[in-house]
Amino acid sequence: MASPSKSNELKISRRYDASVEAVWDAWTDPDQVSRWWGPRGFTLTTHSKDLRPGGTWVYTMHGPDGTDYPNITYYHEVRERELLVYDHGASEGKPPMFRVTVTFQASGDQTAMEMTMTLPTPEAAEEARKFVKRAGGEATWDRLAEYLEHGSSGKEVFVINRSFDAPVERVFEMWTNPQHLAQWLPPGGMQMEVVRGEIKPGGSIIMRMHGGTFELFSRAEYREISRRRIVYTQQFVDQHERISRHPFAPTWPETMLTTITLTPEGADRTRVTIFWEPYGQTSPAEVDAFIKERGGMTKGWTGSFDKLEEVLAGTEAAR
Repeated sequence: MASPSKSNELKISRRYDASVEAVWDAWTDPDQVSRWWGPRGFTLTTHSKDLRPGGTWVYTMHGPDGTDYPNITYYHEVRERELLVYDHGASEGKPPMFRVTVTFQASGDQTAMEMTMTLPTPEAAEEARKFVKRAGGEATWDRLAEYLEHGSSGKEVFVINRSFDAPVERVFEMWTNPQHLAQWLPPGGMQMEVVRGEIKPGGSIIMRMHGGTFELFSRAEYREISRRRIVYTQQFVDQHERISRHPFAPTWPETMLTTITLTPEGADRTRVTIFWEPYGQTSPAEVDAFIKERGGMTKGWTGSFDKLEEVLAGTEAAR
């Protein structure tokens, strides 16, 4: 989430591989929006929706722990397939928390979505930024990407975004230098080393993750590496580099395809987008295991990104 210092605005930028019509409909059709709105694990019930200036959207978000969160959205501007302006975070007897402006713009076969959340003060914006991060609220826009991809291709994918206060070149180095990669990629409580190989187009690496008496090997084979995009396949292997299965998830897909996109959000800020999907021949059980594990994937990548944020802060301070 872009959050300029001393500003009462929070900004989110996303680019979706879908038409403006598809993105707009996903936002405005109650049946479609129920399939992706909210953090992971949340569901939604729409009670009424009057999409026009002066209209309201009344809905309840249902948390994974069973807690209900009543919401009322107040629409101020509605320009079909172009613009939404609304007040967010209200409920009966509770005023809105902030105003949201969302623009939708076609860019070839893609749609650029720009969102601005305007709060009363910079301090309120900073508190909102922290709350959204803790609650996993940015996963809403990742879930939208997954929903749109499934609608266009039928594929089940996992998407996660994170913005870092570092230029593209530094973030790129964190992904392509094995020593840096080993610092931040493993899950919490685990350590990682690159056993052998090179990170280069056509190259591959063998990674060993370990913690206590537990160890896990994997292989990444790099199909594409450029300053803005890295693509690789990944498989679990045994210590002899033979393909194996995750010891705790035997129906996990044998091969995963990872696409990483690095997008500048200013001279010294970069958004990382992870697009993860089963690759090659997959069984229904493997696809089902992948779908059910999206919450765990979010938690895992969030932990890795937290460590990447710390590593980047350290390297930038040392420069």
